[in-house]
Amino acid sequence: MYIETFEGSWLRHPFWRSRFLLTKPEDLTRLLDSDVPGIIIDDEKGVGLHREQAGGAKPASPASQPSELPLPIARENRSPSFERPSSYAEERARAVRIVTHSKKVMRNVFDAARLGKAVRSSDVLSVVDDISASLARNSMALLNVARLKSKDEYTYLHSVAVCALMVNLARHIGIGEENVRELGLAGLLHDIGKMTVPSPILNKPGHLSDEEFAIVQSHPEKGFQLLGESCDIPDVALDVCRHHHEKIDGTGYPQRLRGEEITLPARMGAICDVYDALTSNRAYKDAWSPADAIAAMDGWAGQFDPDLLFRFMQSIAVYPVGMLVRLRSNRLALLLDNGRRASRPKVRAFYSTVERKLIKPTDVVIGDSLADDQIISREDPAHWGIPDWATLGANLDIPSEQFAA
Repeated sequence: MYIETFEGSWLRHPFWRSRFLLTKPEDLTRLLDSDVPGIIIDDEKGVGLHREQAGGAKPASPASQPSELPLPIARENRSPSFERPSSYAEERARAVRIVTHSKKVMRNVFDAARLGKAVRSSDVLSVVDDISASLARNSMALLNVARLKSKDEYTYLHSVAVCALMVNLARHIGIGEENVRELGLAGLLHDIGKMTVPSPILNKPGHLSDEEFAIVQSHPEKGFQLLGESCDIPDVALDVCRHHHEKIDGTGYPQRLRGEEITLPARMGAICDVYDALTSNRAYKDAWSPADAIAAMDGWAGQFDPDLLFRFMQSIAVYPVGMLVRLRSNRLALLLDNGRRASRPKVRAFYSTVERKLIKPTDVVIGDSLADDQIISREDPAHWGIPDWATLGANLDIPSEQFAA
């Protein structure tokens, strides 16, 4: 069956996608063992419900598909209504206005939080909606504008940027629009707990003492408590606020969660939070380039969900230089650079995965049109018999004997 979305809370389903074709027995087991109250399927993309026909016969179904699921199942058409697309130049001007307005809203919200006042979702949902609409018209315009922030305005614009990155990633991995808004709100409020950290510590340009670092590490729990005082903050926002510093290997904080103990929204929040922090000017460091930030994050084994991190790369069209990737055109390629605006990566295609042989190297620019070639997966050089990818990857004349037959 093709799962269109899961019913119930974000925190109850065990998958990092909410829209996919269910084909693996182990995924079916995970679904049946979960607390998901129901699923919505699309019977035009997969097997539908089996209904009794005349004479009591049931239609045949592929052996690989389950004949029944002991879950309440409904079918809906949920096609999100997006804004009319606009050019980068057109949307950039609007994005500047949206980011400027969002900064003012978040300053008011954070200042109120410093005074101990409860946060209401109604105070900030208009910001989420403005950001979502801009991303729908042209995603790169607002993402690039939100990344350009001074050290003084980091506190407010970091939340705006993480909101935008969360919405953009959620749409990229196929999450339904009804959940995208909650994820945007979660990104907007994920760092609200930092309002309890004294400014001299939060903005200290030098090294933090152990006592100061412990205070900073308390902000997820403090934020969770602050948001919990409001009656209209969704569970997703509470979860991301509390767990966006957890790590896949269990070395994060505050609860040292490991692997799938960390929910999908929190794993998304961890990636979006760190990426924007690295690419922003801070009191203690200058901004890194998007490519350098992604390369560093890719190298921190155990910190992020690796599959989700690659999907994040796809969502912002930024990849580590030197990565081996597979293209939609069934070619292997070397990632050369990420383009002038870090949104149009260039790759060098050199190997046919269909014919399993070298081809004439060709440079390809990955665009944002469906007509363009696309990066669809990261590949392990060893799988293709490349013993020394660091040496061979940048060489146009890769000898064919280096590849497995």
